[in-house]
Amino acid sequence: MLRLDYPFEIQVSAGCEVLPGNTSQSFFQAAFQGQEILSFQGTSWVPAPSAPVWADRASRKLNEDQGTRKTLQLLLNDTCPLFVRDILEAGKSELEKQVKPEAWLSTGPSPGPGRLLLVCHVSGFYPKPVWVTWMRGDQEQRGTRRGDVLPHADETWYLRVTLDVAAGEAAGLSCRVRHSSLGGRDMVLHWGSPTGLIAVAVLVSLVITGCVGYLTLKRRCSYQNIL
Repeated sequence: MLRLDYPFEIQVSAGCEVLPGNTSQSFFQAAFQGQEILSFQGTSWVPAPSAPVWADRASRKLNEDQGTRKTLQLLLNDTCPLFVRDILEAGKSELEKQVKPEAWLSTGPSPGPGRLLLVCHVSGFYPKPVWVTWMRGDQEQRGTRRGDVLPHADETWYLRVTLDVAAGEAAGLSCRVRHSSLGGRDMVLHWGSPTGLIAVAVLVSLVITGCVGYLTLKRRCSYQNIL
């Protein structure tokens, strides 16, 4: 009927969108060789304004098939919105889930003589999107390096953000964390504060404990050899 040359490509886009107020909006569009030619609007097919002349003949022919038109109406206006609402309801708890992050500061391996690698750890947050950076006052530090956001077994996330600075310039720096679970208030950790140094203190205590344990064990072995 249309006398089209083969091969040709037809593309179809169909679906629906659930809107506030328990309303929905559906769509069904057809394209020929990358150009839109038809769309299903309300109860019938309508040619696109810039479609070729034969698209008008095609739409009239399709509109003669009342059974297919009624089926499309049912799928687009009833079945599709109901299906989308069921999916949203099933995943509502997951969509609304919010877990506040925990954050602490530490130092990493020294980048060089007289320099420090400051590390800001942000852990246990959900959902995944998070903003973390090193700052001095209200100025973001350009040297901030952001790692990959890594998953925990409980489906929360972890992020490590570092900054390479001269040892004498670390004072006055802070790590700022912004996440949807914080209710619009940023979490700020200042370098040099007791909270910020907690991880360093833990590491130091572990090293000291390990050294004391090693020396104690060595002395015991020596005494046993003598006896």
